[in-house]
Amino acid sequence: MTGEGYELYYWPGIQGRGEFVRLALEHAGVSYVDVARRPNGMAAMMKLLEGGGKGLQPFAPPLLKWADVVIAQTATILAFLGPRHGLVPRDEVSQLRAQQLQLTIADLVAEAHDTHHPIAGSLYYEDQKREARRRSSVFVEERIPKYLGYFEGVLDRNGGEHCVGNAISYVDLSAFQVLTGLEYAFPNAMARQARRIPLLRRLREKVALQPRIASYLASDRRLPFNEQGIFRHYPELDQQAARSVAPSGGQNPRRLGRSAKRASRKG
Repeated sequence: MTGEGYELYYWPGIQGRGEFVRLALEHAGVSYVDVARRPNGMAAMMKLLEGGGKGLQPFAPPLLKWADVVIAQTATILAFLGPRHGLVPRDEVSQLRAQQLQLTIADLVAEAHDTHHPIAGSLYYEDQKREARRRSSVFVEERIPKYLGYFEGVLDRNGGEHCVGNAISYVDLSAFQVLTGLEYAFPNAMARQARRIPLLRRLREKVALQPRIASYLASDRRLPFNEQGIFRHYPELDQQAARSVAPSGGQNPRRLGRSAKRASRKG
């Protein structure tokens, strides 16, 4: 690994949004310090969040500190790391394309989080279970197919191997993380999607087999998924969503019934 002096700040004990940055750093073979997992690391992170670094005060982690510069927001961090470490093609159009795709992944990650915290992040999951069931049903029935279908199309239009360019980019690494997280959180729902996303599944396998990524995944640096992070497995949400989804190739019968009623009222 080459020494770049990077310091990564993210909540210890969970993968969260910080994992997208970790995967990029690991694949690039760049040394970094996962500060908050070290003694007194949380205090150092809180200092940065309170404006202890140069430049714009960040709102929330993940944060990447390089020299005197503190960078926040996952997509911004990856847009910074990409050209420096061969994680994105060199041309400007490809870099803009990568950032656009990463921001779309950020939207998906936010919606995945909101399946278990649909009202407020400050409330416990147990305080919003009913709402979480409704949110998860919509997420599985509508949003997962929409997002994964979009990225399947992105791969197809780019030759089927990579999201951007002709080598693994930070977008491919992030797609791997999203698929792995969704499979942990919604295994039943993802099993039903499997045949519709062959290119994404193949990309996921390819990323997992990259030597540095494989080494990272087998190490203790890779934190396990758990019910404190973004991707959480609550069986009742996966099962509830499964009951609301129509049979393969069809639409939700209740929704069709409502549509028919609206049409009849319009005459």
